Amino acid sequence: QVQLAESGGGLLQAGASLRLSCAYSGRTEYPTGWFRQAPGKEREFVAAITWTGARTLYADSVKGRSTISFDYAKNMVYLEMNSLRPEDTAVYYCAARPRGLLLYDRENDYYWWGQGTQVTVSS
Repeated sequence: QVQLAESGGGLLQAGASLRLSCAYSGRTEYPTGWFRQAPGKEREFVAAITWTGARTLYADSVKGRSTISFDYAKNMVYLEMNSLRPEDTAVYYCAARPRGLLLYDRENDYYWWGQGTQVTVSS
């Protein structure tokens, strides 16, 4: 069983940057994704990375201003976001699955989930 714990959320102003962290209970060589859920909306895909870290995938809404990455030495995965917008306000979740070589962008693709971290962007 893998446990994930997100951190790094908070209250920010539009245009700011942030780095969300997701700590793994063990090794990090799993396909991993970030999702978010805004108030009153369904959870949506944000970004994904293959277990090697070689390939990444981003939702159109964050493409070009976000980076997902691993730090294998620290058992961490990060989501960096720039030029934050009020519509980025959501609870952000990291998720992982035990195997696979692809990039996964559906909730059902993932087995393990963190508890989420709140990001609020004010205009």
